[in-house]
Amino acid sequence: MNIALITAAGKGSRMHQEIPKQFMPIKNKPLIIYTLEAFQNHPNIDAIIISCLNGWEMVMDAYVKQYNITKVKWIVSGGEGNNGQLSILLALQELKKHCKEDDIVLVHDGNRALVTQEIISDSIVTCKNKGSAVAVVPCNEVIVETTDQETSNKFLERNNLKRTQTPHTYPLGKLLWAHEEAEKRHIEKTVATCDLMIMLGETINFSIGSERNMKITTPTDVDIFEALLMTKEN
Repeated sequence: MNIALITAAGKGSRMHQEIPKQFMPIKNKPLIIYTLEAFQNHPNIDAIIISCLNGWEMVMDAYVKQYNITKVKWIVSGGEGNNGQLSILLALQELKKHCKEDDIVLVHDGNRALVTQEIISDSIVTCKNKGSAVAVVPCNEVIVETTDQETSNKFLERNNLKRTQTPHTYPLGKLLWAHEEAEKRHIEKTVATCDLMIMLGETINFSIGSERNMKITTPTDVDIFEALLMTKEN
């Protein structure tokens, strides 16, 4: 079974909105629904679990029903204090009750709403062939290193760099192992699943990403998202 684990437990303070960004209406539809529809429409996704911002579970459930996202089987409360690592763990603990350890789990940011069918497919295939998959894109900019946040005299070779996106895809058993190990080693509040795996000494395997698979975090990102939506519609 292939399960999408959608993280939607953040408060989205950088958006400067009264409601969390995942519920923000864009073209008369909540942002999170665009993300859920991508996985709902993929033929190889069997189920969806959502890690939801505390206190917003009923709103999420209402939207899921309104937009007929039938693959959503579970909505769980996320971690307190904008703790993404904990939010993922809580969802994994729910999956452990219902799923097998060799089931494939695609951990995906709820605010990456333009994830494509190709990205999802490649993530699943790469994970099944290599044991894991992290969506990446090339780093086309010149990246410099700074110690004072104001100046630099060192750049990093961009051909050796990748920018990670989501999904981050692993067997359920591997993800549960990683979070158990994190607890033993007192590793907390990692930025992403790939970050946690690397800290645990694991090698990550790349799957395809896309510049369009952007993380919608700021008002400027919303403007870009709306423009891309318009292009897609046309």
